[in-house]
This record gives sequence, C-alpha cells and structure tokens, in this order.
Amino acid sequence: MTPQNLPQERRLLTEIPGPRSRELLERKLSAVPGGVGTTLPVFVTRAGGGVVEDVDGNSLIDFGSGIAVTSVGNAAPRVVERVRHQVGEFTHTCFMVTPYESYVEVCERLNALTPGDHEKRTFLVNSGAEAVENAVKVARHATGRQAVVVFDHGYHGRTLLTMTLTAKNMPYKHRFGPYAPEVYRMPMAYPFRWPTGPENCATEAAAQAIDQITKQIGAENVAAVVIEPIQGEGGFVVPARGFLGLIADFCRENGIVFIADEVQTGFARTGHLFACEDEGIVPDIICTAKGIAGGLPLAGVTGRAELMDAVHVGGLGGTYGGNPLACEAALAVLETIEREGLVERARRIGEIMLPRLRALAGRHDLIGDVRGRGAMIAIELVKPGTKEPDPAATAAIARRCHAEGLIVLTAGTYGNVLRFLPPLVIPDHLLEEGLTLLEKAFSAHITAVQGG
Repeated sequence: MTPQNLPQERRLLTEIPGPRSRELLERKLSAVPGGVGTTLPVFVTRAGGGVVEDVDGNSLIDFGSGIAVTSVGNAAPRVVERVRHQVGEFTHTCFMVTPYESYVEVCERLNALTPGDHEKRTFLVNSGAEAVENAVKVARHATGRQAVVVFDHGYHGRTLLTMTLTAKNMPYKHRFGPYAPEVYRMPMAYPFRWPTGPENCATEAAAQAIDQITKQIGAENVAAVVIEPIQGEGGFVVPARGFLGLIADFCRENGIVFIADEVQTGFARTGHLFACEDEGIVPDIICTAKGIAGGLPLAGVTGRAELMDAVHVGGLGGTYGGNPLACEAALAVLETIEREGLVERARRIGEIMLPRLRALAGRHDLIGDVRGRGAMIAIELVKPGTKEPDPAATAAIARRCHAEGLIVLTAGTYGNVLRFLPPLVIPDHLLEEGLTLLEKAFSAHITAVQGG
C-alpha cells in the first residue's frame, strides 16, 4: 500500500507548471530571496511511492527523491507512524539538556551498520554540511593538525568551511569569500576525463594527489582527507576503482583521518548500505544525512571511538541536533530498508536503468558517459564527437522531461550531467515509463536542433 493510497501513475491535467503553481510561484518570488532557486516550480500537495502530486492535480514521476532524501519513499508508512506517535509525546528537550532513548538508539544503529568492526561513537546534527564540518573539527582536535585535503569536483555543503571544501564556484561559492584557511584541493580520479584514459586513472590520480600532499603540505600537517565515495553535485563521478583504497592507505600510513562524505551515497542508495562497502573501504569517520530520516532534518557523524572521545565535553553538539522526531524517523528508515530489501532493490534499479541508458548513448553521441551504481545513475552530455561539456543541451533536455511530468535533476562541475535518484520504492512500471520519457526528450531535442 502506498502512502495516502496515491495512484502510482503519471497524470497530466494541465501544462507544467499549472496555473495554481504559477500563482504560488509569484507569491514565492515576492516573499523568498531570489538566491533560493527552484528546479521545477510545481507546488506539491502529496507524494509517495514513485510520484509527486501538485496543486493542479498533476502527478509526476519522481527521479529526484528530493536530492536522494526520500529513498524509502515520501511519507513512508513506518516513518509516518513513528513520527506521528512521537509528536504527541514531546517534540524537543535538547539532547544536551535532558536526553532521550531514540537518540542513543540511532547512534547505536549507526555504530553497528557503518563499515568496520572497530569501536565507534556517533553524534547527531541537522544537515550534511554540519556533519562534514563537525567531522573536520574532530579530526583537527584529535590529531592536533590543521590542514584538510579535498578533491576536484567535490561538494560538501554551504557553510563557510564546507563551502571552502566544495570545488565549484557557481553557484555555491561565487562572491561569498573569503574562505576558510588550510584547505587544499587534489586531482580526482575522474575516468571519463582523465587525460591518459580510464585504465590509468586510479594509480595516476592517487600518485599525483599523494605527491602534491607530500610536497606542498607535508603529510605530517594533514588532519583529514575528505572525499565522497561517489561524488554528488560534482556529477556522480565514480572514482576509478582502486583510487579510494590508495588514498585510504596513504592516510593510514601517515596518521591522517580518512573522512567519507556519504551524505548523498548513504542508506542503500548505491546498492550497498554505504558506498564505501563496494571496495571494502573502512573510513575513520563517516558523515551521513539526506536518506537517513525520510525527509526530516538529521545527520550523523560516526567515527573511531578514540577520535570521537578525544574532544572535550561541550565541544560537540547543537540545540536541534538529533531532534526526537527525526530520530524516530531514522529508526523507521533503517527498519524499512531492512524489511523491504531496499539495498537489493537499489541494485535492481541500476540493472533496469543502466542498459537502457547505455542503449540511449549508443543512439545519441550527445551522451559522452553513462555511470553510477545502484539507484545513483547519471549521464554526461557533451558536444558530439568531443568531450566538451554541453550544459545548454542538458538544461534543454531536463526542461523537456519536466514538461512531460518527469522530475530529473542536473549536476556536474560543468552543468552537463543529468542525474537520476529515484525513490528505492518506485514501481518498475514508473521507472520504465520515466526512461521512455527521457528517450523521447532526447529525440525531440535532436529533432529541434537539426530543424533549427
């Protein structure tokens, strides 16, 4: 049974966006700063399974999951049930004032489920950016070092420090400086764009990064390396196999804290509970958010006990971190992933999507690369016959998808990646229909360009 008994079908009653959504958009423009953008200005009334329903009665296929947040589905039944009960008991006490069991239980579950069998500690915050920032705080405190290493195309958030860690200027960093000190950026093992080809990518990128760290910073000065096991906003870049292991080995050999930013990749999204598991990587600290609580604001920082316990009392925390409603939601999410087999379901989504996208790439040389794992899939668009990014075509095809009732997102350092993050509970028929709509969008774009 889907939440609210929403029919799992695409239904277009008006143009997209419809008249009521356009009215609300005018209100938004007069009340909300223009810097808060909107990918698709349809105002939502209900959502569940694989669909989002808007104020005009349209039902759209969801290939976005609120940017990988509603992986277990929107208004997922177990989440609704636990949150509904909790809101009637109490909504907030601040865990640092008078604690409650659900916070502890979430931490226990994350300690048990994240990679590695070493002793761990977890604390809870509100967002992915806050998790990454706190992970760096822990690493600096525990090591007594200051430098932080990140990678090209990476995205880690919008706070001062995480904006500094993020690679892309527009729209995330433009004119928001000055930035935080002691952050150093290294080359990423980006197979599609590696100069000597994908077969050399892992070893060469790791060698370059290690050489630069050694010469320019000094390994003994580095507190942490922060990396996404699969990059998110940077374009769903899947590092060449072996790269993560080489970097993790270097960190271990030099007393550097290896921080995995699994904000977008965590909680079954990639066909593992955590993306690090694909290559057997065991991070010293792992940051989680997005899919952790079914849409409620929550994030976790889980790390080796000796690192986490090094911080003095009062050095970690926040007023809303680990809100009781969000904790109940997180426990419901973990239960849903396990009981509904959503790790395996993510793999099945990849098995459906990847062959069709590769076939689409075979028909359209506008697609330079198809990549991803599980239900975290992307296609990179280029000018035919080259690797030159084509952000204009990417935006145009996304608009065509939106107009036909398919929610897709763009990404990438160059703005030329279409990324797909369907809810893990999306039924197969909607997944297939969404892919058909994408194929039609490509054909219509090519026809329009040739006709022009």
